[in-house]
Amino acid sequence: MVLSPREGPPGPSVSDESLVLHPTDNGVARITLNRPHTLNAITPDLREQLISHLARASAEPTLGAVVITGAGRGFCSGADLRSGGATAPSERIPGDVARTIRQGAQRLIAAVLDCEKPVIAAVNGVAAGLGVHLALACDLVLAAESARFTEAFVHRGLVPDGGGAYLLPRLVGLQRAKALMFFGDTLSAIEAERLGLVNRVVPDGELADTAEAWAERLAAGPTRALALTKHLVNSSLDTDRSTAFAAEAAAQEINATTADAAEGVRAFAERRPPVYRGR
Repeated sequence: MVLSPREGPPGPSVSDESLVLHPTDNGVARITLNRPHTLNAITPDLREQLISHLARASAEPTLGAVVITGAGRGFCSGADLRSGGATAPSERIPGDVARTIRQGAQRLIAAVLDCEKPVIAAVNGVAAGLGVHLALACDLVLAAESARFTEAFVHRGLVPDGGGAYLLPRLVGLQRAKALMFFGDTLSAIEAERLGLVNRVVPDGELADTAEAWAERLAAGPTRALALTKHLVNSSLDTDRSTAFAAEAAAQEINATTADAAEGVRAFAERRPPVYRGR
């Protein structure tokens, strides 16, 4: 994975069979799931690559935002159930399935939620099963008009994984979450926006440019302040008021020591736009 400074030249692409990491410039890493023949279904290898890239994005101070999208006509059709490696029911021992979920889909979703940089999902087509949860775990969701969202687990006789039962009720409420998961009906991009699953729907031809514009705005911002804000918001629904207030005060204390915070205050006093360095 090659990451270049905000003001530096783009580095070379990193690519393989299943994922393409585009050159980075202006502090943005653009990750494309690249298995279009499967609508970008996630294999264990692809999952591990995503987790690795998100972890490295967290640690890179010159990187300010990440965009995840899909190649072809799909964003992500979920876990690749045909990729092999599944254990036959007669061969399983107690704990196998739970362990697989914890080490697989849940690790991927946690990597997105815990990434210290804002992550944008640019949903360019079909998002189904785990693919829906991958999008919903992102901080912002842009959808092309042709995008479709399906909680497909019920159609396979499966229980939702990848944190879906955690993410969905927090976005749309219990009753709507249950309806989406019980019936597995497909939502259009406009319906997903109406329910609050999507920030904005754009024409298909404008998706990439819009995602890039949003990511560049985020990458030009105060990186550590955004990371702390993301953590506070993501944890807010799981904490009581006193815990949330204590976390907010601690985040303020931490952020006050950053160079970007000093620059923001100085720029305000000098009546000029701030220039943040991600430090």
